Amino acid sequence: MTDRKEFERKQGIPRFESTEYFEKNAAYVLLIPVINEGARIIAELERAQKYNIASCVDIVICDGGSTDGSTEEKRLKELGVNTLLVKKDIGKQGAQLRMGIWWALERGYQGIITIDGNNKDSIEDVPRFIEKLKEGYDFIQGSRFVKGGKAINTPLVRLVSVRLLHAPIISLTAHQHFTDTTNAYRAYSKRYLSDSRVQPLRDVFMTYELLAYLSTRATQIGMRACEIPVTRSYPKRGKTPTKISFFKGNFELLKILFKNMVGAYNP
Repeated sequence: MTDRKEFERKQGIPRFESTEYFEKNAAYVLLIPVINEGARIIAELERAQKYNIASCVDIVICDGGSTDGSTEEKRLKELGVNTLLVKKDIGKQGAQLRMGIWWALERGYQGIITIDGNNKDSIEDVPRFIEKLKEGYDFIQGSRFVKGGKAINTPLVRLVSVRLLHAPIISLTAHQHFTDTTNAYRAYSKRYLSDSRVQPLRDVFMTYELLAYLSTRATQIGMRACEIPVTRSYPKRGKTPTKISFFKGNFELLKILFKNMVGAYNP
């Protein structure tokens, strides 16, 4: 089965193309936003295959327009990817996630898990997120800093910014303590994402706004949230795999955090 469809842009949802390699096989979906991740996404999918992750979730790649050949159809199918979504519109990570969230809700999944596509995260921990979704949690944040989690080769500037700046601001906004708030390895219930007080499918979420917003909105409206231990590992040498530039990117993140704190993204 290979089913290709094109979706025109509408309010809150970018124009995109979907290629379904397999039918819906699970109650939960794993969304992996990527753009030119090269060997990193291939290694991550091989790791998922090793731990049989496709037996408990449908793996969906949310591509921002890769040109490096890493999303070649034959290889993705062999590695157990269920569907490839390709954004054909403006926007960065936020637009990729909105594309994936809309598609996943339309396909009827009960919960959505997200993970970066740069092979830094313990994809083998996906079943832990599913357990918490089944327990009734609406937002589950993966954390390398809680008991059982592992932070490997974390750059000092990242460690300091997360622990002393990002996490305290998010925790204050959410009215609940969180420790690893820049981590995109997390899960959301269908109930949370479909609530009229949340409305994640809005064009205001173009870059990293959606991650910050969804980290705090659940507890603000009385839904259940928690953290679970995961591993995040950076390479010992070479360039840190990230899409956030040191000065401009981090300044934009700070602006997003403070806008979120004053409710600028609330419906």
